[in-house]
Amino acid sequence: MKITLVRHAQTESNYEGLIQGRKNNLLNDTGRRDAQKLRNKMIHNHYDYCYMSPLVRCVETAMILIGDRVEMIPDERIIERDLGELEGHPRKDYNTYQYWDYDLNDSSFGVEPIQDIFKRCDEFLKYIKEKHPDESILIVTHSAPYRALRNLILNRPLKGKMMDGFIDNCQLEEYDYQ
Repeated sequence: MKITLVRHAQTESNYEGLIQGRKNNLLNDTGRRDAQKLRNKMIHNHYDYCYMSPLVRCVETAMILIGDRVEMIPDERIIERDLGELEGHPRKDYNTYQYWDYDLNDSSFGVEPIQDIFKRCDEFLKYIKEKHPDESILIVTHSAPYRALRNLILNRPLKGKMMDGFIDNCQLEEYDYQ
């Protein structure tokens, strides 16, 4: 199975450096342009299905990337992390190392525990692997599920710090997943 991960394009909250969890934001003009540029790079890629977070920024990104070329399926398991009381705060208020420590599993301020993100992403991967074993799947999601999916696909140990760098808007990575 081939999996292509894409993080949604830029929103105003991304541009302003605000914490954006499950708030349902549209893409901004830069985001739409960036998604169109990525579409042009992906135009010859074949996908059998596109799974996406049901939040509008992912749906809009997926529509720009693939339009009606393949079936698009919203899936709650790849929705962004619930960031609780931190939603809308400046990015500096989000301690990535605190909230991305698998062993600590911090849920202070109502932030969704990291182990819950990994659990739902693992369930999602098992589902698509069973349903589409020999197909090419495009996944349009957010930074937290993207990071969890990447770690699971690469079969990294689930322990300690799971933060492995920033994931840009419209970032794309391809994996052969067995």
